[in-house]
Amino acid sequence: MAITDIKKRWLDVWISFCLALLIVINLEGISAQIRYSIQEELKLGTAVGNVAKDLGLDLGRLTDRNLRVVSGTKQDLFKVNRDGILLVNQRVDREELCAKTVPCITNLKAVVENPLEMHQVIVEILDVNDNSPKFLEENYTLEVLESAIVGSRFQTEGAHDLDVGLNSLQSYRLTHNQYFRLETEEFGEDGKVPYLILQRPLDREHTAQHWLQLTAADGGKPPKAGTINVSVIVSDINDNSPVCDKQKYTITIKENAPAGTFLLTVNASDSDEGVNGEIEYSLRSKLRGLSGEPFDLDSRTGKLTVKGGLDYEEKQVYEIKVLAADKGAVSLSTHCNVVVRVEDVNDNQPEIEITSLSSRIPEDAPPGTVVALMGVADLDSGVNGQVVCSVPGHLPFDLKPSPDGHSYSLVTKEYLDKEKINVYNIMITAKDLGSPALSSTKVIQVDVLDVNDNSPLFIGSPYTFYVPENNKAGMSIFSVSAVDADGGENAAVTYSLNRKSPGHTVTSFLNINEANGTISALKSFDFETLKTFQFQVVASDSGTPSLSSNVTVNVFILDQNDNAPVILYPVSSNGSAEGVEEIPRNVNAGHLVTKVRAYDADIGYNGWLLFSLQQVTDHSLFGLDRYTGQIRTLRSFTETDEAEHKLLILVKDNGNVSLSATATVVVKLVEPKEAFAASDVKSSAKDEEGTDVTFYLMITLGSVSVLFLISIIVLIAMQCSKTTDYTSKYLQETNYDGTLCHSIQYRSGEKRYMLVGPRMSIGSTIVPGSHANTLVLPDRRRGSGERQQYQT
Repeated sequence: MAITDIKKRWLDVWISFCLALLIVINLEGISAQIRYSIQEELKLGTAVGNVAKDLGLDLGRLTDRNLRVVSGTKQDLFKVNRDGILLVNQRVDREELCAKTVPCITNLKAVVENPLEMHQVIVEILDVNDNSPKFLEENYTLEVLESAIVGSRFQTEGAHDLDVGLNSLQSYRLTHNQYFRLETEEFGEDGKVPYLILQRPLDREHTAQHWLQLTAADGGKPPKAGTINVSVIVSDINDNSPVCDKQKYTITIKENAPAGTFLLTVNASDSDEGVNGEIEYSLRSKLRGLSGEPFDLDSRTGKLTVKGGLDYEEKQVYEIKVLAADKGAVSLSTHCNVVVRVEDVNDNQPEIEITSLSSRIPEDAPPGTVVALMGVADLDSGVNGQVVCSVPGHLPFDLKPSPDGHSYSLVTKEYLDKEKINVYNIMITAKDLGSPALSSTKVIQVDVLDVNDNSPLFIGSPYTFYVPENNKAGMSIFSVSAVDADGGENAAVTYSLNRKSPGHTVTSFLNINEANGTISALKSFDFETLKTFQFQVVASDSGTPSLSSNVTVNVFILDQNDNAPVILYPVSSNGSAEGVEEIPRNVNAGHLVTKVRAYDADIGYNGWLLFSLQQVTDHSLFGLDRYTGQIRTLRSFTETDEAEHKLLILVKDNGNVSLSATATVVVKLVEPKEAFAASDVKSSAKDEEGTDVTFYLMITLGSVSVLFLISIIVLIAMQCSKTTDYTSKYLQETNYDGTLCHSIQYRSGEKRYMLVGPRMSIGSTIVPGSHANTLVLPDRRRGSGERQQYQT
């Protein structure tokens, strides 16, 4: 089928060419002309007309004669069926075939063969209203200056309708509005052209854009229409100044806000558009030119930020003028008012100002004495500027605030004592009530002036001194010292002897250095005549009035070995220490021949006597007890022993430099009868001699007893006058074995002293290096293993 159709098409083309050629050569070949009229857009197969009948052809021979139509175009819009009826073969669109040409004719050639004939068939295609008026675009934008005058004409885009005649574009209409009306004009091939006529002045700031709808309608029945949206944009001119969106901007910022802190955005609007509506911001001062305020302003966005240097104490409120200007050819501007309030923060330390100061205060100043007046200030405000002052609680000072709290007085709250603290460095702290609180300090130095409120005090009370006898007259023997807690003249101490106190007679041979308290003796002491004495020393300061105190001084004279032993027996009639003893020759060993008696006025080791045989005719006959001085026989006498023996006895003490005496005893051996006779004679002589010895012993014991009683009285008086425990007593040893022995015991506090005569008590020992003046005695109040040391 496809190949047949192609051949047939080529055949038709060839026939058409030949027919055209024949027409050109000889027009006589066209025998008839048929005209048909049809509407466009008929359905395919619609009958146009009966060509065979209208041409008068034999209907029976149509098949043999091969009736057909030839259009001469590529489109076969029509065809002839076997019955010779012309049918619509393809869609017939008048607008496509003829556009605006009227009438729209299609020329066809009807060809038959046997014989060959060609007839002209004219088909007029009638228009139907199948096309609506159409605009090229759905939207149309028209830009009009807002300064356009009333009556101005603005051409808009017209519509196009492919139909012709009454079916073509016939009219326009415009949606109702206040600003524009519609007029049309005929304009050649374009037909009717619409115009917008301005009826009233435009105001872009009021209405920047107008939306209109333009409708194009044809004359068909029913009519068809097309619409276009017309957007009239009112073009701006710089006829409006910028307007701030707020009459006044207000912001509060802390004074310590860092640089760059955002405050607010100044926003101004301009009803104009484009450069006429673009706004530029700038700061203006009240004087001229740019502002020197501590703020930065973004000229494009209007953002206001902190540049730095805010200080509430310097300025609390900033009134800023912001110039908002558009960029029109003739710039219009306005001012926006900005108020920035600076909020105080606690960034200032309190300040202390001393307005009055008494830096020297007597120590007897009463409590409440004003030392200093001061003012306090804090540049901050509110609680940040409220200041509270204080001083350390341990100091004897206090702060008294004024009613307004802006000044304080520094006063004493108790009596001062220079002897404890002579200088006060008072730290005054001023602290505000901010958060966090800030503080500052100031140190005030106050010197405490001395007043004479302290008496001199002796270092020891009472004083006890031990002075060796035989001291050199005029030399210092000891010293006392007193201190005064006051200062300056009030502490200058002078010393004197209290010559009005009991026992003041001893002060007659004493002298004291007023400046240093050194005491010297005007005479040499003798232990044997004065063993102890007591006096008082007065210490006075140089204040006004002068204060004084006294102290009791107890002096004990220490014995020195200045007395040699004295032989009491034997003593001859001429005073020499010589004696004759007669004993029977028949005495046994151990017989007591005699006893050498001696006395030493010294005490202790100095008065402790030892006996020794210096010379003897026969050492085997006699022995001498070194402690008692007893001479005894060592054996019985024989006939060969001599009748007379001479014994030289040495008596010496135990002083560092030992002193001694000698006695000579002559022992005669007699027969027993002679011995009895001689013993009677000697007994009478010894009675007389014994009487003399007894007399001397009584004198000695009496002297010792008197000294003992005096010592007891002195010590009892000391005990009563002072808290220190002093007891004193003399203990006379009754065991008299040829040597007068005596001792003195006394107690001072925890110490117990003993001055010992020639005989030492059992259990006593000599402390090495004590020069025989110190004994250590067992204290019965303590354990057996503990000893006490006593200085003599």
